[in-house]
Amino acid sequence: MKPVIKKSAIAISIVLAISACQNLEQESKKDQAAKQQDNAGKTIKDMQPSLEELIDEVRRQEQVQVGKNKKLESERRSQEKLARPANEPPQQANVVVTSGSRIRSADFEAKSMPIIVQRHQQNRENYNKIEDNAVKLVDESPVSTFSIDVDTASYTNVRRMLNDGYLPPKEAVRLEEFVNYFDYKFPAADNLEQPFSISTSSMQAPWNQDAQLVQIGIKGYEPQEQSLPPSNLVFLIDVSGSMRSPDKLGLVKQSLKLLTKQLTPKDKVSLVVYAGASGVILEPTNGNNRLEIEQALDRLQAGGSTNGASGIELAYQMARKGFIEEGINRVILATDGDFNVGMTNHDDLIELIEQKRKSNIFFSSLGFGTGNYNDHLMEQLANKGNGNAAYIDSLHEAKKVLVDERAGTLMTIAKDVKIQVEFNPAVVSEYRLLGYENRMLNREDFNNDKVDAGEIGAGHTVTALYEIVLTNSKVKRVDPLRYQNNNQDRIEKIGMNNRRALEAAMVKIRYKLPEANKSQLINKPIYANEFNHNSPDENIQFAASSAGFAQLLKGNKYLGDWNWQDAIDTARIAKGDDKQGYRAEMIKLMEMAKLLSDSSEIGAEINSDDSSDTSKLGLVSPND
Repeated sequence: MKPVIKKSAIAISIVLAISACQNLEQESKKDQAAKQQDNAGKTIKDMQPSLEELIDEVRRQEQVQVGKNKKLESERRSQEKLARPANEPPQQANVVVTSGSRIRSADFEAKSMPIIVQRHQQNRENYNKIEDNAVKLVDESPVSTFSIDVDTASYTNVRRMLNDGYLPPKEAVRLEEFVNYFDYKFPAADNLEQPFSISTSSMQAPWNQDAQLVQIGIKGYEPQEQSLPPSNLVFLIDVSGSMRSPDKLGLVKQSLKLLTKQLTPKDKVSLVVYAGASGVILEPTNGNNRLEIEQALDRLQAGGSTNGASGIELAYQMARKGFIEEGINRVILATDGDFNVGMTNHDDLIELIEQKRKSNIFFSSLGFGTGNYNDHLMEQLANKGNGNAAYIDSLHEAKKVLVDERAGTLMTIAKDVKIQVEFNPAVVSEYRLLGYENRMLNREDFNNDKVDAGEIGAGHTVTALYEIVLTNSKVKRVDPLRYQNNNQDRIEKIGMNNRRALEAAMVKIRYKLPEANKSQLINKPIYANEFNHNSPDENIQFAASSAGFAQLLKGNKYLGDWNWQDAIDTARIAKGDDKQGYRAEMIKLMEMAKLLSDSSEIGAEINSDDSSDTSKLGLVSPND
């Protein structure tokens, strides 16, 4: 029996039963029997239309429910079609249709539940492949020129990978950013007229007893917190679909809230977002309106494609609108770097940033998240925008970059900073610059003020390390030239008492003040007698251990037999004062990298062609 007919019959039966009870009651009253029978007949007749209306209502509701089910099914299939890759066939779905108070499942066939295998998100992270600097013969190339770099993104990004339990790709490791992540006790500059100081030191190279390690250290002027100029900051936030993750947009909100807590009424904050399109969420607002700024951040939600160029244009408009003369004017980009619509040509994006920096509005990038982090692009945009690039892998790192080092992150004290080192062939035979591979400049670029270079923020420390081999060393990596003047001839030509004969190298640094167009020059010699010290300071020792960390991750060919344990021991000896625990953390990361590297080597050995010989792995064959 169909459900609707059955419901109608039940309703009629109930009515008839009530009517029968009424008739029995009426028969007990003989004086009113005829009258009650007439009324009962009228009642039954009056109720007949109500029953027909009930049947019609039930049928109408059934049709409405069926219509709703069809609509929902149509919408579900449309969504599946949009979500399904073009090359994936559609899946058959069993549909259960509800009808009234019952479930009609005539076409529903019970089957075993399929096993759903969750696919890992494809890793689309982008890194720039660079080759390590080679050993140079001083007779052939006595001059080394490069731009400084204060970025730290590579170190924190690699830290994220090691904490997740895997070794980083070699391209993700930039040695100079490992070294420069840490603060060193270099003497600071006294004023902004010469905004940084230069220090040099040396020690025996930990991985090569026949070589010396030379450290060139720069320490930027560090103003007191209360003396920082007012800031005009534009937060440019990626809210595209790729940012829909707690370690992306969620961490962006938390990080920027930490920064806003440091602002004063003299500061200004704007908020621009971009996805498929871009928009202004908050016009330039005084820094003490913290509630308004935080509420604007809380309203952000991720969704859509990524059109970074339109957001950059709009961010610079807001920066010009809130521009502060003699203040800090900066756009801070927070993104995973996944630009996939609009101006997707990276060269065009970089050119756009280069044009905008001429307005004295600088550009910094904060990288977030995993899976599609575009490290290469983030570094390039910050470099061309006269800013710095950081990677935020935790709220703790956000505090370091945006609170503890806020002056260095926001306030540029020198721009287009270049280093040039000329080695004396009478003292130094070979050299190798550790890191800065993507910052190398031509020799003539040093004096060309139109050539862009790196910036230094207030309080920043910058370290460059050279591995050198002295002329009197017994072991050299490169054979000397046959037809050049020998070392004794050079000394006689210069003169033993000549001051230049006592120099091993001359360090020259060019820089511009933030609003200047003409560079200034600083010279500092490195004397040969500096290599006779037997007690190196903690600065160079820890810098050497962090450089060794990076080289081991990259599988550097110049380390010889120096291994992970050697690097860990060097770092422990040189840890020194470590109030924030960053150096201790690096040692733990090195220990993790050692374990992962050992596991990787064992796996490679097992998978090698001669892996059938299990005795060398300490394993016993079941056939023995």
